[in-house]
Amino acid sequence: MAITAALVKELRERTGAGMMECKKALVETDGDMEGAIELMRKTGLAKADKKAGRIAADGLVVVKISDDGKQGVMVEVNCETDFVTKGDDFRNFCDEVAQVALAGRPADLDALLATGMSGGESVADTCKRLIAKIGENMSVRRFQLFNTEGLLASYLHGTRIGVMVDMSGGSVELARDVAMHIAASKPTAVSEADVDSALIEKEKEIFIAQAAESGKPAEIIEKMIGGRIQKFLKEITLLGQPFVKDPDTTVEKLLKGAAATVNGFTRYEVGEGIEKKVENFADEVMAQVKGS
Repeated sequence: MAITAALVKELRERTGAGMMECKKALVETDGDMEGAIELMRKTGLAKADKKAGRIAADGLVVVKISDDGKQGVMVEVNCETDFVTKGDDFRNFCDEVAQVALAGRPADLDALLATGMSGGESVADTCKRLIAKIGENMSVRRFQLFNTEGLLASYLHGTRIGVMVDMSGGSVELARDVAMHIAASKPTAVSEADVDSALIEKEKEIFIAQAAESGKPAEIIEKMIGGRIQKFLKEITLLGQPFVKDPDTTVEKLLKGAAATVNGFTRYEVGEGIEKKVENFADEVMAQVKGS
């Protein structure tokens, strides 16, 4: 069967793959469109598997809140370079992953990856197809669902830092201000009661070792340690931190003044905790060319 330009064009439109790849698939399947699509999916998934070991520490954070403001989701999707995050293919994929997570409320990441998307494929298979098309490793790294009787508000600092806050009382505007504060100040818990006791003990051991070198009496050292622990807790808890928009007041005082309570929050920063290999940009581009 003759492989016409119209046939190649149709396959390109249906798969998003390059012209030469489409022509090659049509030649191998003797012009069978469905067969060519199946072949490209198989070879595409194989290519995606080869790229799975590459570090993906860039990406986007996407937030979605339901129309009634009672349910929300925040998702982090990773890729290898900032360049890909600016492309419509990657952005549309991230947006739809957040939409299906909000609608389906999956129990865990595996359930989200198995969820169907608008094209009929699962999130996982759509991701693999996108890897084959774009040529970078990608992954849906994590997500957090919210369900509240109060109100939800979110804040995105660009596309790399996202925060969602669950609040009772107050207003959406106040909740958004608190979300902005969390993005900037990185609290690890709402209040002292929410801080992991193991973390407190670890810090206490450090303070004891530091204070012991001072040569001060034991009772003085004990007071020094108590003061340092309190200072540490204020620094890492939302309620203890000075409010970024008005450092003369704490977030706790701000909330009390509005009769509001923060029930919880989640802060995502793209790539946090992922060790990214630093390469010369020219070398990085060459490595991608060789690996594609």
